[in-house]
Amino acid sequence: MQRRIFDADHEAFRDTVRTFLAKEVLPHYEQWEKDGITSRDAWRAAGRQGLLGLAVPEEYGGGGNSDFRYAAVLAEEFTQAGAPGLALGLHNDIIGPYLVNLGTDEQKRRWLPGFCSGETITAIAMTEPGAGSDLQGIRTTAEDRGDHWLLNGSKTFISNGILADLVIVVARTSPEGGAHGLSLLVVERGAEGFERGRNLDKIGQKAQDTAELFFHDVRVPKENLLGELGGGFVHLMNHLAQERLAIAMAGIAAAEHLLEITTAYVKEREAFGRPLSKLQHIRFEIAEMATECAVTRTFVDRCITDHSDGQLDHVHASMAKWWATELQKRVADRCLQLHGGYGYMTEYRVARAFTDGRIQTIYGGTTEIMKEIIGRSLLG
Repeated sequence: MQRRIFDADHEAFRDTVRTFLAKEVLPHYEQWEKDGITSRDAWRAAGRQGLLGLAVPEEYGGGGNSDFRYAAVLAEEFTQAGAPGLALGLHNDIIGPYLVNLGTDEQKRRWLPGFCSGETITAIAMTEPGAGSDLQGIRTTAEDRGDHWLLNGSKTFISNGILADLVIVVARTSPEGGAHGLSLLVVERGAEGFERGRNLDKIGQKAQDTAELFFHDVRVPKENLLGELGGGFVHLMNHLAQERLAIAMAGIAAAEHLLEITTAYVKEREAFGRPLSKLQHIRFEIAEMATECAVTRTFVDRCITDHSDGQLDHVHASMAKWWATELQKRVADRCLQLHGGYGYMTEYRVARAFTDGRIQTIYGGTTEIMKEIIGRSLLG
């Protein structure tokens, strides 16, 4: 089906992204996978190309464009290129809105120019060893010491954890239990007592650094409180819809790309003297995946349009996230199977897509949490 959500400007931007990938990312990606981290040079190149801070106001060096369809183009092209390690989506779509929507004028002047140029790489630290999707279990604390906060605790599974120059840390600033008393504090590179642990060894997305972070009596200036004191939980909930839509966009893009390369493969690969595509079972598998992708694409595109218009709610974002990522997982498994033994070889795109994509149903809220959100909205 012809997609109707993009115009000529979006397609011109798509060409820009493809050129950037071909020049600045793909020639280096194998080395980044081996190193377990991307190059800061690539981040600066992305800044020069205008790929960072798309929605950040122009006065701070950003693109000044809140049309989320540009973010969709970026997500699709990076996904189809098999290059999730350079986490521009995390930087732009997940962390950027916190700085833009919650930051004071002084904070924006201090942080956003570097955010847009690629000189300042960002991360958000929510997950702890004992608290994942359940934010109420967060134990990291920040004690009010008059002119600063004294931050103590640890975080894990933090994307961009090694490279990050700014980390938004979710901490408990009040002894009040549950979701109450959480605040967002921005910790900057070089803060005394802020230590990075291991660059974690993952099964996929190896070029994307994921780390443990430790905070031992870190003095965080009062002016680094982001948003309202005690408003952390509400701030997180208000921004999660966009995060989940961003993950859904990558999910359907990955499924479509896997279907495309697998369709080409079964036309060429022969078994029993004829192409695999001549076998009825293979045709049925391709037909099922194509239909599932078409239906999912229609829903996700509607969510993108609604979000660009400011109308996407957290329930439909949760639907898009769980459905698109579960489809991605299912299609990756089936496509690997159709590749046979070759599908298990890392030199084939399908093998890397299988491992790279497995995290999609987990981060940003697990599938189970998405279903809980949807169920509560319907049943109370």
